[in-house]
Amino acid sequence: MTPASAPTPAPASPPSDAPAAASPSAGAPASALPPLAARARSVGGSPVRDILAVTARPEVINFAGGLPAPELFDREGVAAAFRHVLEEAPARALQYSTTEGEPVLRERLAARTTARGLPTTADDLLVTTGSQQALSLLATALLDRGDTVLVEEPCYLAALQVFGLAGARVLAVSGDADGPDPEALADLVVRERPKLLYTVPTFQNPTGRTLPAERRAAVARVAARHGLWIVEDDPYGELRYEGERVPWIAAHPDARDRTVLLGSFSKVMAPGIRLGWLRAPAPLRRACAIAKQAADLHTPTVNQLAAARYLAVQDLDAHVTRVAAVYRERRDAMLAGLGEALPDGSVWNRPEGGMFLWARLPEQYDTTALLPRVVAQDVAYVPGAPFYAGEPDRRALRLCFVTQTPQEIAEGLRRLGRGLGDLR
Repeated sequence: MTPASAPTPAPASPPSDAPAAASPSAGAPASALPPLAARARSVGGSPVRDILAVTARPEVINFAGGLPAPELFDREGVAAAFRHVLEEAPARALQYSTTEGEPVLRERLAARTTARGLPTTADDLLVTTGSQQALSLLATALLDRGDTVLVEEPCYLAALQVFGLAGARVLAVSGDADGPDPEALADLVVRERPKLLYTVPTFQNPTGRTLPAERRAAVARVAARHGLWIVEDDPYGELRYEGERVPWIAAHPDARDRTVLLGSFSKVMAPGIRLGWLRAPAPLRRACAIAKQAADLHTPTVNQLAAARYLAVQDLDAHVTRVAAVYRERRDAMLAGLGEALPDGSVWNRPEGGMFLWARLPEQYDTTALLPRVVAQDVAYVPGAPFYAGEPDRRALRLCFVTQTPQEIAEGLRRLGRGLGDLR
């Protein structure tokens, strides 16, 4: 061994008559790079995000996004929570964490879930980097290429992307204004032998509809009878403006051992902190934890501890109640103006909560083809077609009503009416 004090010898220089090393830039043609993975080539980007990029101009009244209203964020409460953890526990807050999530946050999430009717312990939960990551982890843990996944019609767009990237075969369950039809679901399960059903049963994205309690029970029975995982995504459920809360599918006795419940702080606290969670039976939860280790090791520690601190010292339920009151006023403003803005013969729903409203224009309208004309009026929506796994409804469109004030909504609907006016 060379003593530590010995000088390190300089690398030997090649003889002056040695031939120069071959250089790829010395005139030889470059070989083509290997192609992208088939899954990356076969799944497109999000049309919603493409629309948001086009409509980012400040003069555009944007009904296209699914963004919560930033002026309603509890900026002081969130900032105080971050200050506290960085001042009181900086070494812990800035250090690596466990894959499953900070115990203090999981304890408080478990308490909130239990209080809402689903007995839950900290060990039932896996903290994720937004509930979108939870979907990706579930796809990794459950799906092999070619497996069949059942979805609602229409369906949350980013879920279609996740399942497409996993190489799944995605089929839509037929239904009506209340959501998927349990009898149609049972027929598909028997015929297609799917791995899972993905559903957003409360204030669904994109339609805003809510699956009634009796249908939730029927879906749970189908899953129990035929062997099916249910992925119940609930990012909007706390944003209720009216009516009675409908219990989770996960709370139904027939579904407790086969339902994954997803939650998120994005719509009730702030999306920028990227905190979500999944509640799942132990074997599947462990598989998702292994998938998360491969994805990002763990969700940012400082964000988890700040959220736990917020839950300890702030009243999140009171904050959500204040936000929901404002959102209800904005929903009502949109409902009041739709009759003038949309062509005769259009139909739309009246969601009891959430962020979205779903409309369908008369037969001759194609909302994708019409979008450039509408954007020229400095207003935007999302066409309905991308939300379909099967044959799309080209007359449909999604409107987000929570980001603008009632006055801005009224002006946006006037612009929408002008953009559609020539075809009335």
